[in-house]
Amino acid sequence: MNQFQPIARSEDLEEGRGRPYQVDGHRLALVRHDGVVYALEDRCPHADASIAFGPVENGCIACPWHYAEFDLRTGAVLSGPSPCGIRTYPVQEANGEVGVCLG
Repeated sequence: MNQFQPIARSEDLEEGRGRPYQVDGHRLALVRHDGVVYALEDRCPHADASIAFGPVENGCIACPWHYAEFDLRTGAVLSGPSPCGIRTYPVQEANGEVGVCLG
């Protein structure tokens, strides 16, 4: 059974910005956009850059190195040099904590 693992406090995630996390061998980027928290694989397939520090707008995050854009909801690549999308993870935010299901 898949469970949500607490990763961050809600107050630590600023609107329109990502933050990197390492949990059980997973590189994650948590991003708050339009009040919703998204969890994505924190690795651009093009050049292994951390996407957590990329710009966030219009429902996507861009790799800060070469600006490949990924959909926050699905991880699909929308533009740029990335050959494929990135993995997304289910997120649960409750009682001031953000949990991610890694399974």
